[in-house]
Amino acid sequence: ALLGKLLVRAMGEAAGGSGGQEAAMNRAVVRAVPEEPKLSISLEVGGSRRNLQREQKEPLGRALARLAASAAKGQGKGKRGRKEAQEERVPVCLSYEGREVPEEEPNGSAWREGSVLSVGSARYLVERNPPAVLELELPRVVLVGAPLCPRLRLEFGRPDTSRFEWSRRKERDWEQVGTGRVFTPGEAELGHGLKVRAVPGDGERWGLAVEAEVEGLVEAGPGHYLCDARLRQTESRAGAGTFRTVSYNILADVYARTELSRDVLYPYCPARALGAQYRHNLLRRELSGYRADVLCLQEAERDVFEGALGPVLEELGMEGRYLEKQRQHEGLATFYSRDRFRLLGQHDISLSEGLLSDPRLSDLRERLSLYREAREKLLKRSSVLQVLVLESIEDPSRRICVANTHLYFHPKGGNIRLLQVAVALAHLGHVANELYGGIPVVFCGDFNSLPDTGLHRFIKGGAVGEDDEDWTSNGEEEQCNMALTHPFKLTSACGEPAYTNYIGEFHGCLDYIFIDSARLAVERIIPLPTHQEVTKYRALPSIEHPSDHMALVCDLKWT
Repeated sequence: ALLGKLLVRAMGEAAGGSGGQEAAMNRAVVRAVPEEPKLSISLEVGGSRRNLQREQKEPLGRALARLAASAAKGQGKGKRGRKEAQEERVPVCLSYEGREVPEEEPNGSAWREGSVLSVGSARYLVERNPPAVLELELPRVVLVGAPLCPRLRLEFGRPDTSRFEWSRRKERDWEQVGTGRVFTPGEAELGHGLKVRAVPGDGERWGLAVEAEVEGLVEAGPGHYLCDARLRQTESRAGAGTFRTVSYNILADVYARTELSRDVLYPYCPARALGAQYRHNLLRRELSGYRADVLCLQEAERDVFEGALGPVLEELGMEGRYLEKQRQHEGLATFYSRDRFRLLGQHDISLSEGLLSDPRLSDLRERLSLYREAREKLLKRSSVLQVLVLESIEDPSRRICVANTHLYFHPKGGNIRLLQVAVALAHLGHVANELYGGIPVVFCGDFNSLPDTGLHRFIKGGAVGEDDEDWTSNGEEEQCNMALTHPFKLTSACGEPAYTNYIGEFHGCLDYIFIDSARLAVERIIPLPTHQEVTKYRALPSIEHPSDHMALVCDLKWT
């Protein structure tokens, strides 16, 4: 998790507040949510912060009496005795638009925005449910050149109506170096502390500012990144009538931090480079640099979607959706550019549950009932299919069905993957052809299948025979021979490169962007890094690359 140093500082006054008499008043912040039985009242009395919890249905008079008693205690800290101070009544009243609010009115309605609370000679302007920062975090590891966005959780406010100021430490002082929710540290920030100040807003009001500071200092990156040559080719966005599509297994931290990964799968990779915080910097830099219009990620953890990556991509104009695998701590994330597409619908399924419930798969269910071992293994798998239907902003008559998946990983699981993709293609046929009248499909993912496998033959050829060797990929006990077909004409947009996954003991092409060849065409493919670049540190991941997979990147166009 991101463990940035949180400095929740009530900065004394609302940033950007109104002027005149109201600006001179103290603030009394009231939080009252209709679904909750109690409200809270927070104000400073006699130099001490007072926080009261009162029932919303309780008469106002009781809350005012409690405030009066609290104020009397505060005044009793001097020469007078405690009992004497409490017996001395402090006048307290609440007024709205110049009229005193009746003490029998319930708290829930009495504490209105703009009311004035008088406690003795002190006057407080009541702010009801002002924008507030509930969480503000920065990562522990921050690298030069990697876009940075704080994890942010607001109440009664929105990120797009809030203000953000970035500062670097200069000796004992702080110097402002940027504004906006996303900041990319430059060479000037190297070796310095860094903090962000967030002022929550709702478009009309400002809440109290909150600061978060990086625990350490801004560090240098590796100097060169595996994706550098590719990013030079994506400095401009895809042109009119085209859209850039990226598919990428980003390596979940839940796998990267295991002993198996450290000692067996990636023993050549330094522990620092396997750390989530370091890899997230590289991912933010790489993903923002592709300038994708459609981005499909596999092995994305919810924490990464909501914190490390999602906010940066959101600030860069993308909208994201997340789907977690069953019984797993990672899943799929699909993003699309808001200025290129609008979301028409989302039709996600679990592949195992889809097999059991989809009426279009009754024939497959019946045939699979003859193969108990294969059926049970398939139903235990956690794989899911994420499906978004997008409409072009430029030309609303153009729509695409974007699918994202990550299939069963086992080397001998070819039969299970064939069944999984059969379920997926049946569902995509229903969505693309039945629900939306025949729209092109873009099917992305880590299919864990080489180009010479039954799955690849099935997807590209439209059919697979019952004698395909993959039906017996895990031996005779688990065989499930059957013929399958699907209605699409699919091709691999990026071809079949020598590999998309490269680790010490294995390399091969496992990732694909399959497209409807009858309605879509490839405008441009961004080439993968050279073999020399990939093997610079023996294999992947490395200090220059955050995953054991490489992203597939291509520009597609409607035909």
